[in-house]
Amino acid sequence: MSCQSTRHFRKTPLGTPLKIALLRRVFSISVSRMRFPRLLSILIFSVFAAACSTTPAPPTRTSAAAPPPIAEPPASATEVWPANAPQILAESAILIDARSGKVLFQKNADARRPVASTQKLLTGLIVARSGNLDEIVTIAEPETRAEPTKLNLKVGERYPRRQLLEAVMVKSMNDACAALARDHSDSEAAFAEKMNSTARAIGANSSHFANSNGLPAQQYSTARDMARVAFYAYRNPVLRELMLKRECRFRHNSGRVSVLEATNFLLGRSHAFNGMKTGYTNAAGRCLVSSGRLNGREVILVQLGSKTKSIFNDAARAMAWAPAPSFFFASGENSMLGDSVF
Repeated sequence: MSCQSTRHFRKTPLGTPLKIALLRRVFSISVSRMRFPRLLSILIFSVFAAACSTTPAPPTRTSAAAPPPIAEPPASATEVWPANAPQILAESAILIDARSGKVLFQKNADARRPVASTQKLLTGLIVARSGNLDEIVTIAEPETRAEPTKLNLKVGERYPRRQLLEAVMVKSMNDACAALARDHSDSEAAFAEKMNSTARAIGANSSHFANSNGLPAQQYSTARDMARVAFYAYRNPVLRELMLKRECRFRHNSGRVSVLEATNFLLGRSHAFNGMKTGYTNAAGRCLVSSGRLNGREVILVQLGSKTKSIFNDAARAMAWAPAPSFFFASGENSMLGDSVF
């Protein structure tokens, strides 16, 4: 056979050219004998089958959720805003709506400063969110060195996490706080890193924490950042229950019972005040994060760096000043809240 004829009968993916010609002939005869509706049905079915067999596009990846806008400074607001707000003696302060996160008042809210034991709000938030609060914590030597406010816990003693957390949130016990931090992260330094990562997740980007209890160290925050921490702590049911207590009883392993009275004196003034945290060191001055429901509005107030005991009077006056929410512009719950920010 010649080279030309060999090329003519060379096989293709469908067979030899002769087979292809026969197939075309049969197909053309079949199509010509089909009625138009039947042919149209076959064409529609073919298109549908091709569409179903198409590989679907991969789902679009969404980036991690950004933290909701909590305690953002109002547009054109000055360092002290608004002008008609009551006078607060603390160096830094901020008042926010506890539901929406809207700023109602601010004073040097972005100045970095030590915040003393008010940072235990962040410690409590991390511990409460980790769950398993009935798990037992065995006291180790490092936390027995905590000063000055402490339960005098002994090495080897065993307490539920919830009992230690209660002592922290009600009476600000530093040894209980250190025990919870070590139990959570194996060391105080590792827990401080957890505090910093959690702070960043909720938008508190002007803070740096070095320990769980707020004792003097190279650490700082701002009134605005602490308002953001408080905003989330306010939503935790475990913390809300503990912060509302005017006193608690701590039963030691020895059987001895310590009656712990709340450091937040606002709780004894009115049921309108419902918790948060106090703090004091020489460097930080008097600090207070307080919350309450007044004039139909839930509010959170942060005061840092006060040099006077009138900090509780200032808190009561400022929270009572907070304007009632408008009927048409009520302060609803921030719709962007969620665990995704953590």
